[in-house]
Amino acid sequence: MYEYIKGSVAFVGPEYIVIENGGIGFQILTPNPFAFSKYEQQTVTVYVHQHVREDVLALYGFMSIEEKRLFEKLISVSGIGPKGALAVLASGEPHQVISAIEEEDEKFLIKFPGVGKKTARQMILDLKGKLADVVPEFFPNLFQPDGLEPTRAASADLEEALLALEALGYSAREIKRVSTKLKAEQLTTDQYIRKGLQLLLNG
Repeated sequence: MYEYIKGSVAFVGPEYIVIENGGIGFQILTPNPFAFSKYEQQTVTVYVHQHVREDVLALYGFMSIEEKRLFEKLISVSGIGPKGALAVLASGEPHQVISAIEEEDEKFLIKFPGVGKKTARQMILDLKGKLADVVPEFFPNLFQPDGLEPTRAASADLEEALLALEALGYSAREIKRVSTKLKAEQLTTDQYIRKGLQLLLNG
């Protein structure tokens, strides 16, 4: 079992990144691949979870050990698979998810792709009161936009962000609704994704 992979960021796409280590390119699915854009061709440490099924062997990667632990807690819930857990973490506001679980706020939880009332209730039953070991006191400040400098045309960044939202499971109707508001912004791909997720979650 892998704990982390340290290597250079060789590729960043809407669904995954590629980390090159020892001449091998590891395809790693992440909540927000474009958060790694500013590290392309640089060495990074990615905390990974290896997911094994009969027909699938995949690596899921995260920027911090806390994010990885929360992911593992989420996929332990019946009805939430790795893709659903990534969509939850991609919001960039994990503390909101934790607060919703602790406060039994089903209305907030069902806003995530693939999370219905039954799954939201299961999340609360399985995880309420069990996340203290995952979340240090600084957790509310994790995964916030870090002021990345734009490196490409905003239209290209927006297009990539919309593809990333689609990969997370949001419908074309939902994406179209937020894209109109996003077009008025001048952001990086990572920031577009975070802003779009905030708009989707806030209804």
